Amino acid sequence: MFRNAGTSLDATTLARALSVKPAAVEVLGRRLNAMERDGQLRSDRNGTWSLADQSGFIAGRISAHRDGYGFVIPDEPGNDLFLNDKEMQKVLHGDKVLAKVTGTDRRGRLEGTIVEVVERANTHVIGRLLNEGGVWIVSPEDQRMNQDILVAGSPGKAKSGQVVSVELIEQPARFQQPTGRIVEVLGELDDPGMEIEIAVRKFGVPHVFSPNALKQANRLPNEVVDSDLVDRVDLRDVPLVTIDGEDARDFDDAVYCEPIKMGRETGFRLLVAIADVSHYVKPNDGLDGDAIERSTSVYFPRRVIPMLPEKLSNGLCSLNPAVDRLSLVCDMVVSAAGEVTAYQFYPAVIHSAARLTYNQVAEILDDPRGEEANRRPAIVPHLLNLNGVFQALLGARQIRGAIDFETTETYIVCNAMGKIEKIIPRTRNDAHRLIEECMLAANVCAADLLIRHKHPGTFRIHATPTEEKLNQLRTFLRMTGLNLGGGTKPTAGDYAALMREIKERPDAALLQTMLLRSMQQAVYSPDNVGHFGLAYEAYAHFTSPIRRYPDLLTHRAIKAVLAGKKYEPKGIDLTKLNTTVSNATRKQMAKDKAEGKAKDEKDLTIWDALGVHCSANERRADEASRDVENWLKCYFMQDKLGESFTGIVAGVTTFGIFVQLDELYVEGLVHVTGLGEDYFQYDEARHLLRGERTGKTFGLTDRVTVQVAKVDLEARKIDLVLAPEGSVAATPAQPQAEREGSKLDRILANTQPAAAPAAREEGKGGRNKRSRRGRKERAAARELAAQQLAEMTPEPVIEPVAEPVEVAEAKPARRSRKAKAEDLPAAVAQPAPVETEAPAPAKRARKAKAAPVEIAEPVVETPAAPKRARKAKAAEPEVAAPAPAPEVAAEAPAKPRRTRAVKAEAAPVVEAAAPAPAAKKSVAKKSVATKSAAKAATPSKTSSKKKSNA
Repeated sequence: MFRNAGTSLDATTLARALSVKPAAVEVLGRRLNAMERDGQLRSDRNGTWSLADQSGFIAGRISAHRDGYGFVIPDEPGNDLFLNDKEMQKVLHGDKVLAKVTGTDRRGRLEGTIVEVVERANTHVIGRLLNEGGVWIVSPEDQRMNQDILVAGSPGKAKSGQVVSVELIEQPARFQQPTGRIVEVLGELDDPGMEIEIAVRKFGVPHVFSPNALKQANRLPNEVVDSDLVDRVDLRDVPLVTIDGEDARDFDDAVYCEPIKMGRETGFRLLVAIADVSHYVKPNDGLDGDAIERSTSVYFPRRVIPMLPEKLSNGLCSLNPAVDRLSLVCDMVVSAAGEVTAYQFYPAVIHSAARLTYNQVAEILDDPRGEEANRRPAIVPHLLNLNGVFQALLGARQIRGAIDFETTETYIVCNAMGKIEKIIPRTRNDAHRLIEECMLAANVCAADLLIRHKHPGTFRIHATPTEEKLNQLRTFLRMTGLNLGGGTKPTAGDYAALMREIKERPDAALLQTMLLRSMQQAVYSPDNVGHFGLAYEAYAHFTSPIRRYPDLLTHRAIKAVLAGKKYEPKGIDLTKLNTTVSNATRKQMAKDKAEGKAKDEKDLTIWDALGVHCSANERRADEASRDVENWLKCYFMQDKLGESFTGIVAGVTTFGIFVQLDELYVEGLVHVTGLGEDYFQYDEARHLLRGERTGKTFGLTDRVTVQVAKVDLEARKIDLVLAPEGSVAATPAQPQAEREGSKLDRILANTQPAAAPAAREEGKGGRNKRSRRGRKERAAARELAAQQLAEMTPEPVIEPVAEPVEVAEAKPARRSRKAKAEDLPAAVAQPAPVETEAPAPAKRARKAKAAPVEIAEPVVETPAAPKRARKAKAAEPEVAAPAPAPEVAAEAPAKPRRTRAVKAEAAPVVEAAAPAPAAKKSVAKKSVATKSAAKAATPSKTSSKKKSNA
């Protein structure tokens, strides 16, 4: 109202404009005073009000944390603004706000307050319907939303525990919970495919095509028609073939190769034919609008959310065998040394001769006279020619110095119910590498064409490592006696040389991990800075227009160049584009701005906006896929509680180690409190935790034996504990499967900042205010599980107590201020009763700050004298898998008195990884399990001089 008025307004004018009744004028005055106090308005002597100077305000988007606090991510490059949990009650994750700085928090970060909510990001929320005390609420599946949604009216046909979608009719405020009405019932949490339905809604992945897009797709023919062949080269007599995985359904590319004479030596003519999607999807039409919004296809186990409707992605555009298809061809001449000496692009019509798989091609190349080759004798010579050009291109790659990381990728095999049957590694054969090298060559030619004709486009760029990351890497390498060449500006060849040097070392996996973490993410941008990892001066995505929008943009740009024109995207609503950038990119932008290197805002074009949009949606797709995979892995591990597995340390943080289990390829967290009775310091340079007292270390690639302690489906976390010595680890056998697609660029697109992979952040806020998710039922189940686990665990031996100890009734120990509630033990073994003599009255025990343990109430005889007792150390319990816990009602025991107690070594239950940067501290929240589980837990009295990792 003030913005539209453009001038000062008095209270009377405001009351009239807002239709405020006379009885409520006083309330309006109080509201105006509050807005002045918050810095939104200012008043003058005449009693008029106007907008306050907003030049000192920070505009940005809310990034919420599951522990209740959050940050304002500024629109302009700069430091994030911390918001405490009270401020976060006004907003939800993703909201756009204006905020102002109020000071700094205890960690030295800028802290602020929200002045105004500019735009709400959430209209619908996905979650589980619960009934708490007769009140219907929806508990959001996105744990970054820390407020339950009150259900307005009746839930209708929806039942408690079901997954529903609610439309928000009232947004949150400082003293008001968000309210919504149920608009969709998705079903039960464990229904087949439910994890995908949740993920696409949680991450905002568009999964329903618009009526305009479907209408336009339905108008398209089912086959290529004669009018489509105008001005196209007829390649239907050329035996091009597609080579993909067994389960592929959309075929973007087909290849063909023949030897040619190049002077005195023999070279190759390589044809890479790519589906001509741009012929059917025109700028600004219905299909194009949906394709921009999605930007990429999203791949889940057993399901794909395509960028284009199925009629195009699996039909008219897909290069299926034995049918005519339109394509855009990159026709290259490759020397015996693997150098592309000439190329040309042209539209064509092709007729694929065969649909082959990687395994079939690999088998033919291994044995050209074998059984598989005998089935297709006509195409075997062409496959051998393809292998010849592949060897030439591979040799050029090695000379060029491109980096080739040896990583293990996995493939999830699902059963008929959509749940994991097994997780197997993808094996990479020469057929994968053959197709990858052919696609790389075509992509390089596409980028070169745009640069030669000075045509803008969305290049795929991979910048050189930052100075900060290089310094960290060099420090680490010095400790291992290694050195990275190249000085302050190393090349990909320097990295490749070091990779060859470390290949035979026992710590090669660790060193490779450190090299990968020193690199930046690969993104899309009109500013070509080359591709560092692939050692290319220019690189663009051209070969997958069915599933990537940047490739479609490249096709349009190439066609414009061929026609002697210039293509520029128009008619795109910039406000609807995704502007989210990664943390590493934001830091680099802030640094560039401070150094005066930032791009001037007036120089930004639509290509810049599309580059940011496509990069952000690519990360969104990866996050959604990762969320589904984590859910499926947690479901897969539910029946393995208590089992022991060997594994390798895949990540080290201040709060614990992430362990990837052998054979299962599942990752979980061993919290720092479960690493032993020691204070572990995090060595950032060496990426390890070191015990101050024992000197024991846990570093990357170390091998450990762990037990599965807890699986949290809702949080997608698997908690592990170190297994007792002598325990036998399970070693399930797993078959192997092939891997699809190119490798390095995909790895670099998912490169995270130099922190633990998929690290779970130990945040500042400790109190999780989400009282939802069936507290009573969960508490009862946890209590019973804890009792069963304790019964199945042998009693630890308690060392003799030299001096008597004063003991009263037990009370649950207060949670540590540094450890999160989920990170604390669910159950440990019962210590043996301690008999003492009658004590005299003693002082009240201090509140213990150690991690809580649940132990049986000690049987005590009255000791004679109140002397201080030594702390009795319990042996580390052996965790066994509890039997399935029936649902029982938890009966609240009487509140006991505080006491001193003997200290038992806890077997901590900790969290599995979540994709967030690790913070160094957290304040623990009080878990529901503590409130309603057996209150026989005894607080440990911790010396003020002794440090704790809890």
